[in-house]
Amino acid sequence: MRRSPPRVLAIGGSDATAGAGIQADLKTCAARGVYGLSVLTAVTVQDTARVHAAHVVPAALVRAQIEAVLDDVGADAVKTGMLGSAAVAAAVAETLAARRARRLIVDPVLRASGGRSLLGPGGLEIVRRRLLPLAEVVTPNLDEAAALVGFAVRDEHTMTEAVRALVAAGARAAVVTGGHLSGDAVDVLLVGGTLTVLRAARIPGGAPHGTGCTFAAALAAERAKGRSIEAAVRAAKRYTRACIRRAFRLGRGRSILAHLPARG
Repeated sequence: MRRSPPRVLAIGGSDATAGAGIQADLKTCAARGVYGLSVLTAVTVQDTARVHAAHVVPAALVRAQIEAVLDDVGADAVKTGMLGSAAVAAAVAETLAARRARRLIVDPVLRASGGRSLLGPGGLEIVRRRLLPLAEVVTPNLDEAAALVGFAVRDEHTMTEAVRALVAAGARAAVVTGGHLSGDAVDVLLVGGTLTVLRAARIPGGAPHGTGCTFAAALAAERAKGRSIEAAVRAAKRYTRACIRRAFRLGRGRSILAHLPARG
């Protein structure tokens, strides 16, 4: 019998276009050579342009999904994305803490790119108080970082202040992604007291749908394989950039990341 591959549990919402959310997480896991498990927190009605509606899964059902997976299969890393409501966020935090889940990567999905809120009232405070202290790495974009730390994050200096604040709030490490900045694509990482600025030339053509989900899922996959946090962040950035280079257009909205390269 073959040796079992590393396991990543992705907790998040469904994206019918498969560009982001759980679908992107599972494609990323497959591309990175790990086995992806999934817990659904919400069903969204969305196309490539925007989220039209969302139905949040009851918190008790989310809790039961996590317990079933962890009690049977287990996970070498866990990644959270869209949580949908304060009740779901609290259930996720409580269940992961009780099961002593390892290598938790928190992608604090707060809002769709089209502007629709993806986390209900009170949810941000639950993420801040109960999920961040469990996180091995938190991976917000500029807007998500600003919401979590309470000040504007819009350049390399404030990104640096934000990662320090996120680690002070309890996360073991933090990386603020600067994909929405002009100029080079700059991410700022703080781990073990060491600050690292990851800089790369921006890929032309605009940001495809699902880059944040893909980056966090790739980071979880690399941590599940045992790579250090910094090495995992660097590998996740390289992989996400490769997906952006291969992106293609299907609908009327944003382009779709190519998570899985074509094979002959």
